[in-house]
Amino acid sequence: MLVHICCAVDSHFFLQKLQAEYPQEKLVGFFYDPNIHPYSEYRLRLLDVKRSCKMLGIELIEGPYDTEDWLKTVRGLEHEPEKGARCSVCFDKRFDVSAQKAKELGEKTFTSTLLTSPKKSLKQLKQAGDALARREGIAFIAPDYRKASGTQEQNIIAKEDALYRQDYCGCIYGLTMQREQQNKLADELFSPISNQIQPESIEARIALYEKRWELEEEKIPYRIIKERFLNWRLLSGLLRVRKEILPAHFLPYSTLKSRFTRGKIEYAINNVHHMSRDEVRFITLQTYNDLALTRYSCVKELIFNPPSFEEEVNLRSRIVHTPFDLGLILVVDEIPNSKIEILCESKTYSDVKENLIG
Repeated sequence: MLVHICCAVDSHFFLQKLQAEYPQEKLVGFFYDPNIHPYSEYRLRLLDVKRSCKMLGIELIEGPYDTEDWLKTVRGLEHEPEKGARCSVCFDKRFDVSAQKAKELGEKTFTSTLLTSPKKSLKQLKQAGDALARREGIAFIAPDYRKASGTQEQNIIAKEDALYRQDYCGCIYGLTMQREQQNKLADELFSPISNQIQPESIEARIALYEKRWELEEEKIPYRIIKERFLNWRLLSGLLRVRKEILPAHFLPYSTLKSRFTRGKIEYAINNVHHMSRDEVRFITLQTYNDLALTRYSCVKELIFNPPSFEEEVNLRSRIVHTPFDLGLILVVDEIPNSKIEILCESKTYSDVKENLIG
């Protein structure tokens, strides 16, 4: 039996149920989900599915990440709500490829772990699966493992086996609508030009779950705990002096009261230069190198290849006088001696992140 897999939280429970109900069947997992965005989120979910299948002794096949074709398939349905017409087309697309894969492998039946998702319509899924199964001359199995407290059991198993619990279906349209309704920043879609790993970004989660895999391989006990913290994202930043844009590196947790300010350097204390307005401070690249023990030759090099976020937060703490400071700190090659114009659009917000204790 070919089992289309959407994510580990759904598949881990579903596959165990199938193993119990169909003990004579060889189950083959098929991870085909071009709807998952961004690609880093796709990689993270695939990583967790690989771990789940390894734990259950199930072969896993990865389908193509043909996301451009998926986007064409759902074109015109971008604003449809969850369980709406876009979801139906999305199921059809994934079931279509899964049914073809099942026939290609010589399987007589196929099914999908989407059937266990509480956010999906069981009736909608069954209709799509049955139609494609008839076309391919195979059978679609649609067991209802949600009933009889199945969803509760699924959540317990996911927690016990420390599975990655995503909080959106995977689709970019569902994500943006969900974040708008929650009045939250869709930081899953942020990717800094420097490739610096941001706190509670998908890249940070990938690193954590890869480390978890290593600890399990070495049979080292660990615990994943959640922590509430103040998160930060820089949306855009610009420094202009006498109408010329100059390279400037914005240190983490830099904010402005509004997104634009202007002024001049007023005084300096211990190599930290203070602007006349909005609590803005400057340090030279030389000061940065001295504090961080780095050897950057120019600010452009720093912008595109900075140290880790945590290292820069530690560096910031050596410049400011309180851990609660959110003032703007810029790193420049030379301190400006003319009128300064700054654009800084950033967000600070309460967030929750996972931490691996091993």
